[in-house]
Amino acid sequence: MPLPRKDVQANPDFRPHRVVVLALDGVLPFELGIPHRIFGRPRDARRRHLYEVVTCSIRPPGPVETDADFAIEVAHGPEALATADTVIVPASYELGPVFEEGVLTDELAAALAHIRPGTRFASICTGVYVLAAAGLLDGRPATTHWADAEHLQRLFPSIRVDADVLYIDDGDVLTSAGVAAGIDLCLHMVRRDHGTAVANEVARRTVVPPHRDGGQAQYIQRPVPEPQLATTTTARAWALGRLHEPLQLRDMAEQESMSVRTFTRRFREEVGVSPGQWLTQQRVERARHLLESTDLSVDQVARDAGFGTAQSMRQHLQTTLGVTPTSYRRTFRAGGVGAAGGGDRIAG
Repeated sequence: MPLPRKDVQANPDFRPHRVVVLALDGVLPFELGIPHRIFGRPRDARRRHLYEVVTCSIRPPGPVETDADFAIEVAHGPEALATADTVIVPASYELGPVFEEGVLTDELAAALAHIRPGTRFASICTGVYVLAAAGLLDGRPATTHWADAEHLQRLFPSIRVDADVLYIDDGDVLTSAGVAAGIDLCLHMVRRDHGTAVANEVARRTVVPPHRDGGQAQYIQRPVPEPQLATTTTARAWALGRLHEPLQLRDMAEQESMSVRTFTRRFREEVGVSPGQWLTQQRVERARHLLESTDLSVDQVARDAGFGTAQSMRQHLQTTLGVTPTSYRRTFRAGGVGAAGGGDRIAG
C-alpha cells in the first residue's frame, strides 16, 4: 500500500483527499500527467497538500507501455485503488475489448473490484470507455473526445452522450473530452472541492485559464482569429470590468463596431457559447469569489456580481451549482469539501 505523505505523518489527524490515477497500456503521457500537475498543487492555509496523487497499474508494479516511444515505471499495483477517494482514468489507445466490444477484460475487472463504494470517478477522453464498460454510466450523461462520441453512443446506447461539451459533472462520476479538457475537468474538481480561490491559484501556477465552463463547445470554429479579422476580445474585456452593470448585447457589439447579429455569430465562433451564456458564467464565477472571500451580504454580492437581486443570484447558483448562496458560503468559509453532493451539473 502506498505510504502517506510526510505532511500526513506529521499531522495524523489530517488526511488529504487521495486521487488514484489508473495507468493502462497505451496511456497518453500528456493525459496521465494532468492529475498530478493539477491535484499536486493545492495546499491549505498551513501549507499542507489537500490532495495526494498516486499512479497505479492493473498489474503488479512495473513498466506500463504508453502511446509514445517510451514506457513509464509505475510503483503501485491495483491494490492502490482500494485507498482512493477519487479514481481517474486517463485516455488510452490500447483498450482492446473495452473499446471494441464494451466489455472489461478479466484483469481490468479484477483491478476495479478493489474500489470502495462511494469513490468518485473521473475520466479523460477515451478513459470514459472504462467507466462505461464497468456500468458506471448507464442512464447517465457523459462526454468524450468529439471524434469518438458517435462510437461511444453506438457501443453504449444507454448512455446520454454529449459530444458538444468540454466536461460533464454528474456528481460522483465526471467525464471530459480530450487533452486540454482534462485540465478543465481537474480544475473544476478542485473548484468544486475547495472553491475558486484555490482553483485559480492552481491555474495561475499552471499558466492556464482559471475556468472554462463545462458546457463550452469542444470545437470552436475560430479559436485563433485570422490576421486582420475583427474579434470579440475587446468586448469581453470591457464587459468583465462592468459585470455589476446591466449590460446589453448591443452595448457589447458596439465595442467592436459590429451589428448585434454579426457580433453574436463571431462571439459564438470564438468562445463556444452565446454572449448571454458567457455573461452568466462570468457572473456566477464573480459571485462564487465574493461569497468565498468577503463578508458582503448576499444582497450586496448579487449586486456586485451583476445579478441585481438576491433572488436572481439564488436561482442562477441553484441551477449551476445545485446550492444556495448561503450554503455555498457556509461550505467554503468553513473549509468543507464540495459545495453539494452533485457538484456542478453541466449538460446533465
